[in-house]
Amino acid sequence: MLRDYFEHIEFAYPGVLFLLLIIPVLAGWYISYANRLRGTMMVSSLKSFRNTHSFKSKLRYIPFVLRLLALSCIILALARPQTHNDEKNVEGEGIDIVLCLDVSGSMLAQDFHPNRLEAAKKVAGDFVRNRPADRIGLVIFAGESFTQCPVTGDHAVLESQIAQVDGGFLVDGTAIGSGLATSVDRLRSSEAKSKVVILLTDGENNGGLIDPKTAKEIAKSMGIKVYTIGMGSVGYASTPVPGPGGQIIMQQEKVNIDEPLLQEIAAETGGQYFRAKANQGLEAIYKEIDKLEKTKINITTTRLYTERFHPLALMAIGFIFAELLLRLTVFRQFP
Repeated sequence: MLRDYFEHIEFAYPGVLFLLLIIPVLAGWYISYANRLRGTMMVSSLKSFRNTHSFKSKLRYIPFVLRLLALSCIILALARPQTHNDEKNVEGEGIDIVLCLDVSGSMLAQDFHPNRLEAAKKVAGDFVRNRPADRIGLVIFAGESFTQCPVTGDHAVLESQIAQVDGGFLVDGTAIGSGLATSVDRLRSSEAKSKVVILLTDGENNGGLIDPKTAKEIAKSMGIKVYTIGMGSVGYASTPVPGPGGQIIMQQEKVNIDEPLLQEIAAETGGQYFRAKANQGLEAIYKEIDKLEKTKINITTTRLYTERFHPLALMAIGFIFAELLLRLTVFRQFP
C-alpha cells in the first residue's frame, strides 16, 4: 500500500526531505539520554530480581518512536507530495484520408511476413497513429468494395477496424475501380482543404462495376489526390490457391501488378505511385507519404497537479494522538 502511494509521487520541495536526516540523530540522542537517566543500585545478589522486567519497561521507547514517526510524516508533508496528469489538446488543419486496401485472396501470399495482408494492416495502423490531427477512413475491396470504417477522428475505433480486416469477407477478385470509387464517395462531403486516398493492391483489375479510369476521373474532378501502392515481390510468390477436395494449398504464382494503371491514376490526380517489394519497403512508402502530406497541428499540454500530503498529515496527527494517549495512561508519570 505504501509502495503504491509513493510510486508516482513527485515532491514540490524536495530539499525539505534533507530534514529527514535529523531522525536518526534524534533516535541516537534519545537512546543515549535514556541510558544516562537510568538509576543504579548495588546489591549482593540478582537472584531476587530475575524475571522482574515488566511489560511496561519493554515498551518504554514506543512514545518516542511515535513522535519520530509523526515528525517524519510532517517533513514529508511539508515537501508537498504531488501527482500530475498531462492533458493534451491537439488543434490543427487536418487532412481527410481514406485508406483503400485490397483484401483479395492473393493478399495472403507470403512474400511479405507473415503475408501481404497482415503486413499492410500493420503499416496502416502505424500510419494512423502518426497522424493524430487527421480524419481517416478505411475501404476494403476484392471482387467488390466495402466501407470498413467511415472517415473519423476516433483513431481508436479505426485501429480496431483495421485489426479486424479479414480476406474472406468479400467475393474474391480485384475491383480496383470499385475500391477507388467507394473511397472517393467517402470524401464527397468532406470540407477539409486536402483530401487523399491511399490505394494499395497486389494485382490487376478483373472485377467490379466501375472502370478504374472512370473512378480516377471522379477523383480528379473532386480534387482528391490518390497515392497508389503496388504490393508484391518480383517474379513468383507462394500464394494460397484452392486444391483437391476444397483444401487450400500453397503454390508459386506469378506476381502481376498493373503498374501502368496505378501510375496513371496517381499522376493524373496529383499523387505518386510506389512499388513495395518487402516489409521494409512498404513501411518506408507509408513514411514517405506521411512526409508528403503534412498537417499543421498545435499541441497544448496542460499539467494538472493533485496534492497528496493529506494522508501524511492525518498519519502525523494519529501518531501524536497515540503518543499523548500512552503518556497520559500507560506511561503516566506522577510527581
